[in-house]
Amino acid sequence: MKKQWNLLEPDPEVVANLSRNLNCHPITATVMVNRSIMTASDAHDFLTISLGKMRSPFSLKDMEAAVNRIYAAITGNERILIFGDYDVDGITATAILLDFLRYVGADVSYYIPHRVKEGYSIQPRHISHYAVPHKIDLIITADCGSGSQQAVEAAKNFGVDIIITDHHNISQTVPPAVAVVNPKRHDCSAGLQKLAGVGVAFFLLICLRAHLRDKGFWQKLSEPNLKNYCDLVALGTLADIVPLVEENRTLCKVGLEIINADQRPGLSELLKVSAVQKDGLDAEDVAFRLAPRLNAAGRMDHAARAVELLMAKNSDDARKLAQILNALNQRRQDLEKRTLADIQSYVETNSSLLRQRSLVLAREGWHAGILGIIASRLVETYQRPVLLIAIEDGIGRGSGRSVAGLNIYDVLAACRPYLENFGGHSMAAGLVIRDENIADFQRSFESVIGRISQPEDLVPTIQIDAELNFNSISDGLIDELESLMPYGPGNPEPIFKANHVAALWSKIVGKKHRRMALQQSSAPNAPVFQAIHFNVDPQSIQKKSLGQIVFRLRWNRWNAKKTAQIVVEDLA
Repeated sequence: MKKQWNLLEPDPEVVANLSRNLNCHPITATVMVNRSIMTASDAHDFLTISLGKMRSPFSLKDMEAAVNRIYAAITGNERILIFGDYDVDGITATAILLDFLRYVGADVSYYIPHRVKEGYSIQPRHISHYAVPHKIDLIITADCGSGSQQAVEAAKNFGVDIIITDHHNISQTVPPAVAVVNPKRHDCSAGLQKLAGVGVAFFLLICLRAHLRDKGFWQKLSEPNLKNYCDLVALGTLADIVPLVEENRTLCKVGLEIINADQRPGLSELLKVSAVQKDGLDAEDVAFRLAPRLNAAGRMDHAARAVELLMAKNSDDARKLAQILNALNQRRQDLEKRTLADIQSYVETNSSLLRQRSLVLAREGWHAGILGIIASRLVETYQRPVLLIAIEDGIGRGSGRSVAGLNIYDVLAACRPYLENFGGHSMAAGLVIRDENIADFQRSFESVIGRISQPEDLVPTIQIDAELNFNSISDGLIDELESLMPYGPGNPEPIFKANHVAALWSKIVGKKHRRMALQQSSAPNAPVFQAIHFNVDPQSIQKKSLGQIVFRLRWNRWNAKKTAQIVVEDLA
C-alpha cells in the first residue's frame, strides 16, 4: 500500500534556541522539538536517566495493602503462588517477583497457564483445581487479573487471598481482591498508566523492600539492589510495546545497559542464539530478536521454559534452554509463514473483504498461539484493524491488532454482548467467543470501526522529522541521535527525507533486501553512504535513480567497528 509522507514543521525559533542552548546539531534539536522537548530543561530531564527520578511507587492505589499482605505471608511462612501471563511482559514480571520472594525465604512457586489450552489470565478453575489442592494461601498475579472477577470470587470462597498486579485496561468494577495494583484504575492518581506489567511488579518490589527495611528485616540478610532486575524490566517493557517515555524510558535505558553488561546467564545465552552483539544491543534487538524467542515458548510449547531460562543460574542450563527456545521460534516462524500465506491468498481471492474497514477472519485448524503475530503482519499490509480467531470445539480464541488512532479494546468493549471474554490494550487485544456468535460479532465489529474511523485513518503515514542533505550528516550528528535512544512508541526513531538520491551500486542480500551505496546527485562532491533497504519491491531492485527517499540514520556496528548507515524506509 502506498504510504503518505508527512513532513513535520516545528517552530524554527524554538529549534534554533534549543540547538543554541544545548550546543547540538539543528537536526537533533528539530527531532527533540518534534517530540515536545521544547526547552533545555525539558532536554535535560529527557537525557538525564536516573532511577531516583521516577515517581513514587507508593502512590499506586492499593500498594500499601499489597505490601502488608505479602509481608504477612513471608513472615507467616504462608504458601505464595505467582500467577503470570504467558507473554514476555508476564514472564519477566513473574521472574522478578519469584526471584525476590525466593531470596527473602518465602514459600513461593509460580504458575503460567498454557496459552492454547487454558487461555488468558486467572480463572475459577485455577483456584479450585490448582490453588486449593496445593494449599496456596496467597496468589499474586503478574500482568493479568484485572478482569478476573469470577476467579477472585472463587478464591474468596475457598479462603485464598489474591493480589492483582497488572496494567491492562480495567473496567469500573474492580475485582474484590485484597489489592488491585493497576495504574489504569480509574481511582488511581499515580500518573503511571504507561507502565508495563513488569513495571508494576517492579514498583511493588521497591515498596516491599522498603517495608521490609522498616521492619528491620534486612538486619539478617543483605538488602538486594533492585537495579539488577532492570534487565528483565526492560525486556518485558520493550516487548509489550508500551510508550518509551517517563519511567519506561528510564527503566529501559538502565536495563539495556545491564543486558549489555552480560550479568544474567539466561540472557547471555539467548543473545548468542539470537546472533546479537552484546556491546551494541538496542531496543530493536530486544523487540525483534530476544522477545520473539521468549514468546515462542508460550506460543509453541509452554511459557515456563522461558521463565526457567531467565531464572537459570549457570551457563550450561541456560544454553540448553536458549537452544530449545531458538528451535521453538524456528517452528513458530515456519508455521507463521504458511498461515500468513494462506490468509493473504484468501483475502486476495475475496477482494471484497478489503472494501471493509476491518478484517475479521475465523477458521478451524489455526494455531491460536501465533495469530497475534500474523494479525500484526496483516495490519502492516492492509492498514486496518485485524482480528483472527482460531476455532476449536465450538469455541473461538482470537487475537487482534489495530492501527494508530483506533482503540481496539474500546471496539471490543462495544461488541461485548457477543463475547465470552476479552482484554488488552488500545493496539492489541484478545478474545474468547462462541462459534455461533462469530458472524454477528464480525458485523458489529465492522459497524463500530465504521462509526469511529475515517477513510484516511486507513492510509499508512510516515512522519518525517526533517529534510536532511547527505553533506549535513556527520559522526557527531549520529552520536547525538543515538543519545535519544531507546526508540519506540512515544519516542519514535527519527526519520528524514532526502532528494535527488542515486544508487552508485547495489546488490540483493537475503533474497529481498537491497544493499547500496547512495549519493545525492544534486550536490557536487557529495559524500557516499552505505545503505540497506529491507523487503524491496522486486520491480525496483535495479533502479539506479531513487529520487526522493525517507530514511533512518544509524551506526552499523560490526566486529568492534562502526560505520554510518542509511536505512531506507520508502521511495517516492
